[in-house]
Amino acid sequence: MSGRRPPQHTHPRDVTIEAVLTALADPVRLSIVRCVAQARDWELPCGSLDVGVSKATLSHHFSVLRETGLLEQRDEGARRTIRLRREEFDEHFPGLLDLVVPFTERGRMHRTGGSHSVT
Repeated sequence: MSGRRPPQHTHPRDVTIEAVLTALADPVRLSIVRCVAQARDWELPCGSLDVGVSKATLSHHFSVLRETGLLEQRDEGARRTIRLRREEFDEHFPGLLDLVVPFTERGRMHRTGGSHSVT
């Protein structure tokens, strides 16, 4: 057992649209959501995201995204994986993620040496 606390999650139905929009207004958090949207559920290790911030700052951004119901994280041995809570989020905020995460022309995920970044 790793000794770290499991992440706490908020269901999207318990979040206001203002909180979600505030969370997504941050470019780093928006990049995180876009990266995670491109991965299959639970395939992406949290530590593999390359969004240009320190580990502590990345943890803070993950916390904000969990508190707004956008992301869910779970521990798998020594690593923590992540998923976008698209189904649950779409039930409460239909269509919002489709507006925020259009990858076709605006941005594509690039894998670089085991890390993931968005351009």
